[in-house]
Amino acid sequence: MPYINLEDHLPGITGLLEYRKDTAEPIRELTQFLLRGPSTLTEGERELIATIVSHHNECKFCSTAHTAAADHLLGECSTTEKIKLDIETAPVSEKMKALLTIAKHVQQSGKSVTPDSIERAKKAGATDIEIHDTVLIAALFCLYNRYVDGLGTLEPEKPEYYESLAKRLATNGYKRLPQGYDHLKKP
Repeated sequence: MPYINLEDHLPGITGLLEYRKDTAEPIRELTQFLLRGPSTLTEGERELIATIVSHHNECKFCSTAHTAAADHLLGECSTTEKIKLDIETAPVSEKMKALLTIAKHVQQSGKSVTPDSIERAKKAGATDIEIHDTVLIAALFCLYNRYVDGLGTLEPEKPEYYESLAKRLATNGYKRLPQGYDHLKKP
């Protein structure tokens, strides 16, 4: 049960963003730019960063949502499960292993990022912008995870909800739907 009065048909972050559209606008804009804007990292790779942070923050809604989004964008579902188990043995490039490790460090604390982890990423081919964006995406998802869990938002139990959300994120990104979300109300 959410700690504040939110619309029942809008679980997780969507209910919070609709509750305060004024604060939601800059957060959505930043998220859209970082996860769907121009980047040398694919949208799927950026969703993997959101997934690893949300998973380690134990935010069920965000972890499930971004796992589904990454799976949808990658066209398969084993990579997300493998990065959650062990980044080092996951089927991603050495550069992504290094960036996901940096993201995991940020999730613990910004001070957990070490010169060695940065050097590893650079040696694996990561650019300064990719390292910057990884840290910023990880920090942003720490905010989201704490926002969602700190206000006790609803968590859908049905996988179909997350599959639908993943398609919406792949198609529309993180922008508010022009028509709003009333269509999600159950009859």
